[in-house]
Amino acid sequence: MEDDSEPQQSSWAYLPDVCLRHVFHWLDDRDRSRAALVCRKWSCAMDSGSLWRCRTITFYGQPSRARTLEFQSALWYTKKFGKYLKHLEIKLSNPYNTPFIKKFQVIMRGLLSHLGKCNSHLVSLSIKYLELDCLIWKNVVRAQFIKNLAAFLKRMSNQLDYLNLKGARITLEEGCELLNSLSSLTNRSFISEINIEDFFSLHLSVYSSALFHQTMSKFHRLTILTFNYNCISDELLDILREHSSHSLCTLNIKCHIHDPHGQAVSGTSWANLAKRAPKLNVNFFFERVMKHDHLARILLVEIPVRSISLRSCYFSDPEWTMRPTLTNLLPAYWHGLQKLTLELNNDHELLDNELLQLILLCKRLLFLKVWAFLSVSFMERLLQNRAERKCILTTIKVRIYTAQDDSTEEEQLLVDIYRKFKYLIDSELNYFVITYPMV
Repeated sequence: MEDDSEPQQSSWAYLPDVCLRHVFHWLDDRDRSRAALVCRKWSCAMDSGSLWRCRTITFYGQPSRARTLEFQSALWYTKKFGKYLKHLEIKLSNPYNTPFIKKFQVIMRGLLSHLGKCNSHLVSLSIKYLELDCLIWKNVVRAQFIKNLAAFLKRMSNQLDYLNLKGARITLEEGCELLNSLSSLTNRSFISEINIEDFFSLHLSVYSSALFHQTMSKFHRLTILTFNYNCISDELLDILREHSSHSLCTLNIKCHIHDPHGQAVSGTSWANLAKRAPKLNVNFFFERVMKHDHLARILLVEIPVRSISLRSCYFSDPEWTMRPTLTNLLPAYWHGLQKLTLELNNDHELLDNELLQLILLCKRLLFLKVWAFLSVSFMERLLQNRAERKCILTTIKVRIYTAQDDSTEEEQLLVDIYRKFKYLIDSELNYFVITYPMV
């Protein structure tokens, strides 16, 4: 007897579209293209705008076949579903010659032109580490790229909420041109988050530029601003106080040894900004700026500091000492400091006692990362104080430098310390401690 009943369908055939889209969300482009071929229902689900709101396109300087296919797929889908795009990230991976940069500029011109015409939803754009001051960027190509990007930013200025151009390394005039594009339609910009860390070329005294101050005065709703200390001045702080104090929450400030950082900034300007922006937190990231007199000029007591990172980047200089910084400068932030990172080649001074006293003083300190010459006993003392609730650390990441080739003894001591405080570490701490030979 023949069975005239219809063949039994898989349970996937009855899965609601919203569930299908949730599953497809986790697939890469290759798997999505295959899934779209399964049936008409899956193909329709794949065209849902919710699947194409975020896109990362990586330009590979030395592509393999797989990377080339990945890039072509990402670019094709970005153009096809560009009208749905809300978050776009462009990455440059190891650009190595002028022809590659020329190709990048041409593709970006077409992509930005296409998105500028079809997209009305883009709120986030990230293009990091362009390094436009490198020789592989010929003048004509560089000028054309900046022109295209400025035109795109102008077109998107009424909807863009986040812009990340970290590492662009651009001239003062070109940088201000790009930033001005965000306000060119109304002479005001309401973008809320900007990352212009390492945006300007090295050695520029941006803080003294009237053009930069005029540009920054057009931003009226900044929430998070990430930039370099060579941009800081009394004028900039006054501009932020006047135009963005109602919204400003975070300033991320990088201070690098090769950027000018000797300008005089008034504590009064910081105090006035902090008073008008009560939600403000400031995070400092110092790279090879370690001398006490330099830090004292920057770390004023009026600044509402939440996080400090001091990195010597393996350089050891007998002319600087960390002790006065730990005992005189950082204690001023005992009431607000929540995160402390110290990466120091302090082979000429031991800082166990000073560091421990600072940690105990800072009542809100939650995160501690230290790479430095320390004694292993420091960890036992720190954990004992944590067990006695004399500090509230939740993350402890320590790399103990040692000048010995064989650190077996120190490692065994760390094992013993872990066993002693195992319950505390396992139940309450994000804990990672090792020894590291520095020979």
